[in-house]
Amino acid sequence: MRPSPLGLLGLSSLSLLVRDHGAEAFVPPTLSPRPSFAPRVSAEADRVARRPGAFLRMTAEDAPNGEKKKIVVIGNGMVGQRFMENMIKYDTDDKCTLATFCEEPRAAYNRVKLTSYFESLDPSKLSMTSEFDDDGRTSWYEENGVELYVGDKAVSIDTESKTVVGESGRTIPYDVAVLATGSFPFVPPIPGRHRPGVFVYRTIEDLEAMLAYAKENNVQSAAVIGGGLLGLEAAKAVADMNVTSHIIEFAPILMCRQIDQGGHDALVGKIEELGLEVHCGARTESFVGADGTSGDESEGSDSPVAALRFSNEGWDDLPVQMVVVSCGIKPRDEVAKQAGLELGERGGVVVDEQLKASAEDVYAIGEIALYNNFIYGLIAPGYKMAEVCAKTVAAESLGYDLGLDEVPEFTGADLSTKLKLLGCDVASFGETHPAEDDPDISSMVWNDAEGGIYRKLHFNKDRTKLKGGILVGDASDYSRLHTMYIEGGEVPENPGTLLPPPGARGGPLEEEEVSTDPNAQICSCNDVSRGTIEAFIQEAGVDGATMPEIKKCTKAGSGCGGCEPQVKQILAQELEKLGGKLSNHMCEHFAHSRPELMALVRTDPDGPESVDSFAKILAKYGNGGDGCEICKPAVASILASTVNGVILDDGRDALQDTNDRSLANMQRGGTYSVVPRVPGGELSPDQLVALGETAKKYNLYSKITGGQRVDLFGAAKHQLPDIWEQLGEAGFESGHAYGKALRTVKSCVGSTWCRYGVQDSVGFAIRVENRYKGVRSPHKMKSAVSGCVRECAEAVGKDFGMIATENGYNLYVGGNGGATPVHAQLLAADIDEDTVLKYLDRYLMYYILTADKLERTAPWQAKLPSGKNGGGPIEHLKEVIIEDSLGICDELDRRMQHLVDTYHDEWAEVVKDPERRKKFKQFVNTDKNIPREDMVEFIDQRGQNRPADWAADGQPQTNWQAPDDDVFARSEKSWVEVGSVSDFAPDVGSPILIGDTQLAVFNFASRGEWHCTQNMCPHKQAFVLSQGIMGSLDGVAKVACPLHKKQFGLETGEQLDGGDLRILTFPIKVEDDKVLVELPKQDELDAILGTNGLRVLKSDCVDVAGDAIKVPVRRKNGLKEMENEKEFQVVTEDAREEVGMNKTVV
Repeated sequence: MRPSPLGLLGLSSLSLLVRDHGAEAFVPPTLSPRPSFAPRVSAEADRVARRPGAFLRMTAEDAPNGEKKKIVVIGNGMVGQRFMENMIKYDTDDKCTLATFCEEPRAAYNRVKLTSYFESLDPSKLSMTSEFDDDGRTSWYEENGVELYVGDKAVSIDTESKTVVGESGRTIPYDVAVLATGSFPFVPPIPGRHRPGVFVYRTIEDLEAMLAYAKENNVQSAAVIGGGLLGLEAAKAVADMNVTSHIIEFAPILMCRQIDQGGHDALVGKIEELGLEVHCGARTESFVGADGTSGDESEGSDSPVAALRFSNEGWDDLPVQMVVVSCGIKPRDEVAKQAGLELGERGGVVVDEQLKASAEDVYAIGEIALYNNFIYGLIAPGYKMAEVCAKTVAAESLGYDLGLDEVPEFTGADLSTKLKLLGCDVASFGETHPAEDDPDISSMVWNDAEGGIYRKLHFNKDRTKLKGGILVGDASDYSRLHTMYIEGGEVPENPGTLLPPPGARGGPLEEEEVSTDPNAQICSCNDVSRGTIEAFIQEAGVDGATMPEIKKCTKAGSGCGGCEPQVKQILAQELEKLGGKLSNHMCEHFAHSRPELMALVRTDPDGPESVDSFAKILAKYGNGGDGCEICKPAVASILASTVNGVILDDGRDALQDTNDRSLANMQRGGTYSVVPRVPGGELSPDQLVALGETAKKYNLYSKITGGQRVDLFGAAKHQLPDIWEQLGEAGFESGHAYGKALRTVKSCVGSTWCRYGVQDSVGFAIRVENRYKGVRSPHKMKSAVSGCVRECAEAVGKDFGMIATENGYNLYVGGNGGATPVHAQLLAADIDEDTVLKYLDRYLMYYILTADKLERTAPWQAKLPSGKNGGGPIEHLKEVIIEDSLGICDELDRRMQHLVDTYHDEWAEVVKDPERRKKFKQFVNTDKNIPREDMVEFIDQRGQNRPADWAADGQPQTNWQAPDDDVFARSEKSWVEVGSVSDFAPDVGSPILIGDTQLAVFNFASRGEWHCTQNMCPHKQAFVLSQGIMGSLDGVAKVACPLHKKQFGLETGEQLDGGDLRILTFPIKVEDDKVLVELPKQDELDAILGTNGLRVLKSDCVDVAGDAIKVPVRRKNGLKEMENEKEFQVVTEDAREEVGMNKTVV
């Protein structure tokens, strides 16, 4: 059967022979388990596609007239694939057949997202159609009647006899031939380029070869030759291998075709923050071998690369063990040259506006096509070529009347682009490098070196038209600026308002209007157009169209996430057309947003006692069920703002996110950080000594935070009460770094020490922090007090900040730093400290009562209505807070005073109460503790210990799987008592220790169920599942891993949020108040789930067979240690039989 008509419309029996030369280097199209959704099509095409039987594919033998056209497309890259999809769409009367040559061992895949291959090491994740089978094919080709010749390279074209010959000897006749061979990497003639360890970056095989070489040769440092788009992608691939990456660029700046020196400086700052090193202006002389040779290729070429040598004066050799060359492309035109086609001086097949080559019925598209003496190497021009070519072939060769007003033409393309390179926004459009003497250019520059943001806009001399620009670090308004340029460049009356990044414009954040053009690119990461998103929403309907489904099926928003606001706008607009609306429901358990639920709770007619627990609120205002990791923390926040009891009491611990439940931030490896409160940043010498003594006693990594506090990292959960007891004796309170609450009130020294200070900023900061400490809110809050207008405390970058004046303080609200910096706005000027606190009480409580979950003050404030007389949200706030326009100031004052009066130091409450301290035991069934070092390797870094880096997804020690679906099926089992019912708190997970194995017991009291699973999350092999939030999804009991929120069913162990991970589960029952778990023998259990065997290491053993579980070598059951006493070993089938298991490795 054919796919959905929204995907590939029309029929085709035209044989498109597509050969993949490993040459397409374009930004990828949408990746989806469904067919790619095309932009809107004609009503007639849609009618034909929907008729009964329209999607049954006919073979050449089935054709009624037997005269089918055959088209050979040489190259199965992304542009060749798009051409095939277009041909299927236009061939509504089944006039042609499709076939394809594919040089690589698999069909078309998303080549520019190569770096994401490391996340799963699964080629199917990159497929442009559907999953690959063992032969490298996908179902798409069979479903569409396309013949696919995997691994067969087209080697010649005979334009006289009209045939294409494959490397296998297969000869295929054609009526139309389309060259889509793309390009291959350009490798400069650098001596030593053929040495072992020198690679190009182009294909999956290239990545696999690099990864294997890096592991086999313990590569620590690598050089990437090239600082353009492809070079930076290659540098990310190298960094993803946990190898130090050096970017070597001949030009004086990176990405010299897209950005200038200012953009380079901002980009390099971002790149170097990630640990990569940049070397520009580098003239590479040779790749030096391990034997010291540096001659031409014949001298020492068999010696692996060991260094780069430069001709730059004074430059030393750069030691590296691997080199990746990614410094440009060359059109792959050898087949075209053999065929006698006209080529450009530097290569490429010369084409006209219809993409026709010099031979009859031969076309060229993509990076091989030379139009107007220019090669286009981006995805948008390639897809435009594929569209024009397909229309031309459909009209001229197949005789279709497409109803077009004009002849399809390719006359060049807009080379504007927006990318996320190494985590940094980089965008350019229009003119980026105008001539310095251009009399009609006026440029404006924004250069925030500290923030890593650079923006340069080019206008005409009168500044009435936008002619181009460069955006680095913050390109969130790229769509607006690009559209403005495309539509003629008309700019606002004051063009200077376009220059600052949106977060620094001082006013409310305006939601950028998304283009209504179906062809407008919305997601640049995955090249998803508005039309693609619209088509999916219309097919899915009101009930099926959700943000998660859009991400899954179109990939829009699944990359860097920067386009999510636009995707949400489109979803809202299209749902409205369908008679629906974008739901603001918190989750399946509450048909309300957080502000709506907060309003219901605070105005409940039955009084506060009727809504003082999750169970009561769920029963009264929910949809039933058990809650989940979304609604439970949101309700916990509401209860903290209304009841304000100890969050660990009365079942409230079951609502808390992991950090709040542990009163500490969980870090990598399942350890925690300790952050005492330091009001105003003021510490006594005795307190500094106490911090040092505590850190030394518990071997904690110490670091000063950006908020004038001290972070102590690496504490085990069971150590936390003892640590806080010691800190409490020194006068420290909880810093609430783990909560959505006030973090810090930063200060400069103010008038007490500084000669410029006009107010006591330290004293006031301490007063502010002590008033609002412990106040929980929808998101974290930060504050600062500056002692003068020099603003050393950076108060305008905080949720609320005060700047001292001669007459008091100016109060600013609604700012934040982070990924999208926003300057706070002035709420009141020259007010005294008491007035500041009065206004802050009201502002913060207004925010707490009306903001959405996990919404910072800046976006909340931006969504507020304008003042009565305009002026934006800040005028509205002045009316509400100062003038009491809504008549709610008394309530705001009263509620804030309640929170202040009921403040309690949460750690002091734990330390003094033995029952609360029990909640921090490592295992409920034993007093034994497993040291952190037994679960994750700690390494020395500048004299302190930290956990070893996590491996990238898809590498060893990630995405763990048990050897068999039912690994203990043949094991002899028995019921093991693990404690009494009272040992297991209701509706939370509790860890237990059986031998060397950590398990998690879940007392799902609200459902009357008990569950037992492994405690290790398979994603990163961290022993943390017992700390996750319990809940349900469509009635299925689940737990959400606290580290990355991966969700697992408690009954089956299956991953519920779209992945293929799985955890082991065990039968559990309660008899006579005793909790019993059915388990295999201890040795067998430890062989699979033992803590030592699953310890995360700095380096890992490579399991060639792919079916081994690494565990410590033990002298049990007659198994012998290896002679060299390696830490791990893989044992043969004979050894497996000794312990009576199918596939267990001991």
